[in-house]
This record gives sequence, C-alpha cells and structure tokens, in this order.
Amino acid sequence: MTRRMLVRVVAVGGLASAIAWALAHRDAIDGPAVAAWLDGLGPWAALAFVGAYALAALLFLPGSALALAGGAAFGPVAGGALSLVGATLGATLAFLFARSIGGAWVERRLGGRMGDLVRGVEDDGWRFVAFVRLVPLFPYNLLNYALGLTRIPLGHYVAATAVCMIPGAAAFSYLGHAGREALTGTGAAIQAGLLGLALLATAIFVFPRLAGRLRQRRHIAADELRELQDSGSRFTLLDLRSRDDFYGPSGHIPGAECIPIEELPEHLDEMASGERGPVIVCCTAHKRSTRGARILRGASVRGVRVLRGGVDSWRRQGHPLVVRPTREAP
Repeated sequence: MTRRMLVRVVAVGGLASAIAWALAHRDAIDGPAVAAWLDGLGPWAALAFVGAYALAALLFLPGSALALAGGAAFGPVAGGALSLVGATLGATLAFLFARSIGGAWVERRLGGRMGDLVRGVEDDGWRFVAFVRLVPLFPYNLLNYALGLTRIPLGHYVAATAVCMIPGAAAFSYLGHAGREALTGTGAAIQAGLLGLALLATAIFVFPRLAGRLRQRRHIAADELRELQDSGSRFTLLDLRSRDDFYGPSGHIPGAECIPIEELPEHLDEMASGERGPVIVCCTAHKRSTRGARILRGASVRGVRVLRGGVDSWRRQGHPLVVRPTREAP
C-alpha cells in the first residue's frame, strides 16, 4: 500500500469513526441544551456556534436543532445568518474532503449509466446544487460528500449552497426565536412563530417549484430522444463531432446533422431564428456538446438541450446508428 493510499484509508476511517460516535450520541443534541451551552460562552458564543454547525454537517448530525438554537440564542436575524455561515462552511469542508480523498478515484471508475448520471450533474453545475438545496427531500449531509465526487467547480458549489439555504436558515431561526419568546412570556411570541411557520412553509412548498423552473430541462436522455423522433416532433439534432467521426465506423444517430463545433459560430444566426425548432446537441460523450450548448444559449438560441451521455449512451441503449463503411461527403 502506497503512502498516499494509507493516508486516504486513515482519513476515511477516522471520519467514519467520528460519524459513528456522533450518531450514537445524537440524542444529546437538542435546541434547549445547545441554547444553554451558548449562553454560557459569552463573547465566544457566535464563533462556537458556527464551528459546531460546521462540525455537525461533517458528522451527519441534524442541523435543524442547531438552527433553532441559533434563533433562540442570537435572535431571528443574527441566528439565521450564523446558521447559514455554519451550514455553508460545513458543506464546503465535506465537499473538499470527498474531492481530495475520492474524486479522482471515482472519476476513473465510473462508467455506464452511473457515469452518465454524474456527467449530467456536472453539466447542470450550480443549477443542480441550487435545485437540491431548495428541495428539502434531498439529504443535506450526504449531498455535501456526494457532490464533492463530481467536477462541479468549488466556487459554483459554495455560492449556490449559501444562497439557496437562506430560506431554510431563516425559517428555523425564526421558529427558534419564537420558542424562546414563548418561554419568556413576551407578546411577540405569536407573531414570531407565525412568521417562522410562514417561512418554513415557503421553504417546503414554494421554493421547490421555483427550483424546478430554475433547473430547466437542459438535457435529454437517449430514450427520450428516441421517443421524440418516433413522435414526429419538429427539432434539430446537431452532432458536434468531426466529420471523420460522424461518417466513420462509430456511426451517428439517424436524422443528425454534422456541424463540427469549430464551425458552430457560423450557424448561430440560423439557429437563433427559431425556424429549425428546438436544438438538441450531441457528441461522443458530453464535452463538446456541453460547450456547444453554452455557445448556442449565448447566442439566444431557445430550447437547447444536450443528449446526456452522447452517442455512447445512445449506443448502449441499443438504439439504431447510421454506420457507413467509408466516409461520404455531406
């Protein structure tokens, strides 16, 4: 075993042991206990709270109890802000840990449909991160590590995480503040509680719909493309590979038009006119088609979608290809 591999094994083993210990003692973490602990820290309370929240994210501990405690200890605004900082810091640390330990290893070994899924996530980039942060069905702690195994840029991940966790942080902070106000018997408890519930309802029901619109359907699977062809729908399928690849032994998808990506800028006005309908782009896997989609969208071409997994995915699904023994001029 190499030294680098040994370091990775020790790091993963240490983290797994810490997570197991934390989960075994998770019942000790509740809002009132955390709030009492923070009250005794004086001027260090805010810093300790952020650190505790980040550590909880790493160890799969529930962040909701900490967010409630933050609202109770620091007030709805400051508590929400500190919760957001702690959650974003913890998410970033987990992301970096997974990327440094297993990112390259996973990239070398992913293939087939799982590889197509990961490439689709990477193509969506910050939009996918925003979507899963706004939809509460996705587990926050697990996603922090899972997304670190992709090639989503760190800056995009951090920005989307911070912005899209604001609704949840605000909701739980206001609820924690309302709980403390109720215990002290102040008249503002009902108002704060109702506001917290309204924010929570917005985070659960409204923002996921907005996230669905934000994460527009920018990809299409091979099976979906086949159904689209069979339905007779009007669209343009562009193959952005070289002509040698398009007409070579690997074949191309029936109905596809070959426009090498180097020549794509010459056709932007034609595509932007809308006369050719929605545009679907493909290549061998996804690199050229993703770049081509950005070029087309930058030229205000509407309805641009990328064939997820490219021609390789189309072939694996068993769909027909046009294969010619010799290259024919277009």
